[in-house]
Amino acid sequence: MCGLSGFWAPRGGAVEPMTALAQAMTQRIANRGPDDAGAWADADCGIALAHQRLSILDLSAAGHQPMQSACGRYVMVFNGEIYNHGELRGRLKAEGNAPDWRGHADTETLLAGFVAWGIEPALDATVGMFAFALWDHRDRILTLARDRMGEKPLYYGWQGGTFLFGSELKALRAHPCFEGHVDRSALSLLLRYNCIPAPHSIYEGIFKLRPGHMLQIGMAHFAAHETPAQQAWWSLSEVIRRSCTSRILGDEQAVVDELEQLLARSVRDQMLSDVPLGAFLSGGVDSSTIVALMQMASSKPVKTFTIGFDDAGFDEAAHAKVIARHLGTEHEELYVRPRDALAVVPRLPTLYCEPFADSSQIPTFLISQLARQQVTVALSGDGGDELFGGYNRYLMARTAWRRLNRLPPAARRALAGALRGVSPPRWDGLIRLASRCLPKRLRVANAGEKAHKLAGVLQLTNGEAFYKQLRSHWEDPGSVVIGGDEPADSLMDAGGLTAADSLEQWMMAQDAQTYLPDDILVKVDRAAMANSLETRVPLLDHRVVEFAWRLPLEYKIRGEEGKWALRQVLYRYVPQAMIERPKMGFTLPLGSWLRGPLRDWAEDLLDPARLRREGYLEPGPIRRIWDMHLAGKSNEQYRLWDVLMFQAWLAAQ
Repeated sequence: MCGLSGFWAPRGGAVEPMTALAQAMTQRIANRGPDDAGAWADADCGIALAHQRLSILDLSAAGHQPMQSACGRYVMVFNGEIYNHGELRGRLKAEGNAPDWRGHADTETLLAGFVAWGIEPALDATVGMFAFALWDHRDRILTLARDRMGEKPLYYGWQGGTFLFGSELKALRAHPCFEGHVDRSALSLLLRYNCIPAPHSIYEGIFKLRPGHMLQIGMAHFAAHETPAQQAWWSLSEVIRRSCTSRILGDEQAVVDELEQLLARSVRDQMLSDVPLGAFLSGGVDSSTIVALMQMASSKPVKTFTIGFDDAGFDEAAHAKVIARHLGTEHEELYVRPRDALAVVPRLPTLYCEPFADSSQIPTFLISQLARQQVTVALSGDGGDELFGGYNRYLMARTAWRRLNRLPPAARRALAGALRGVSPPRWDGLIRLASRCLPKRLRVANAGEKAHKLAGVLQLTNGEAFYKQLRSHWEDPGSVVIGGDEPADSLMDAGGLTAADSLEQWMMAQDAQTYLPDDILVKVDRAAMANSLETRVPLLDHRVVEFAWRLPLEYKIRGEEGKWALRQVLYRYVPQAMIERPKMGFTLPLGSWLRGPLRDWAEDLLDPARLRREGYLEPGPIRRIWDMHLAGKSNEQYRLWDVLMFQAWLAAQ
């Protein structure tokens, strides 16, 4: 994994100061690649590229970047891995297009593919995760591109007449032309979704490249300071549309066999590394499946890592240990004390280059820190929920929403009032008391919070609004953000997804294109990169993704349980009894921490005078929910965390 940056300036200047400036930009993200650094500039055109390298494949100087193609036409900075680059080299050789290879880096392979086949055909041939900037000497075109599912980040935009780009905003901020005006509309999105969806960023004029998209800027665009529209070189929307007319039908055993083969191939490909490699293991379906397939492909015990908490309501370490023992992995666990987790909080504004408020960022950072002590690469199980129907909201769409939608409006209002009439802590206590008598499917974590969510759902009239309600933290961000008109964003833009044959599939499609790249993958990338750890996600191999979308819904959700097909693969390696437990998620006791050890920190950031002075957020509604939370009348941890992460980020600028 690496970090890249660069700029295209109207008055280039001399090569030395240009390369020094580009290198200063990547120094801000040196944690992404501490093993090597380089910069390149073309003074005549005014363009400069820089790179920080985390050496994974080809540890020699032959992997140094920026890297030029053998013919001299292209120069590139690349972040990521091309897992099938060996196959691509074989194809280039067979076609007579292979250069005299300088090493075995995948960056060199991709450059040769661009020369031989063109940019889009070469990208179509890849299996991997990446973001890159490519300069074409001959045609004077700058190409920015991002992988299919959005595993690797890339920001860009015009600032003061200069075009800036980089892996993280920290790199762009190092350029003297950077303006850094907060985009209040993006801030509204943060309060609704706890992250800022692409293509928006927290800064005016700076954007994220969407997953599966590329951007090409030529001299005409540069002269006019124009940014052409992002172009899709691969489209998940198209995959989903096509899947609705090409569903996989037939023998269940054959379907599970094919899924297992696809996953096994993806895992084998992603185990390619010249440095030590391991995996995160929570003991859940997704990570256990990945580790089981890794162990099958390995001749020695796989290194696995998990963290636990003393609070049983948030601890998954015991489950992970059982799975690790069964599979025979070399397992490491770290039980996190509250002070260990709390020590991460002051670092969050610098770990995440823009405000980001998924509180599982804390345990994700800690497990990355643990893994980096022994390995440089870690595989994770992310993506299984979105592809195979694992989130509780899909089950709610299947059961609660359909049933509740049949109730008369008066009955729905009465039920909503009853649910809200009991405080979330009281609901939690009642569920705990009744847990021994309840079936497993009703033993849910955070029951009180979910009961109040359900009360809100009862007021809705359609499935799309139901989904947005479940995804929203602040339901009316415009009442909190001063001058923050919430933009129409991709979450509610069907983008051709109306062809999805059920509300559940539609919700999965939305999550796969928004929640997954904008929240989950951002969380993992920044937490891992802060520790100079590369993470890989075998479930997001595009061949697995395309297969998963062709599966009918009954291969994903059956009865009250999701991930049916994925579970059948896992049960071939792990007894079902080891996996059967309520979905917990990667959470921590944030609500109680805000009332306890984090209270003074939060009080300072939420001080009404401070909020008025800064001028971004209305103090009134924020103080109301803060007071309710402190009094234990409701659990407002998520809405408060959204505000606190912005406030902490703002203070760090």
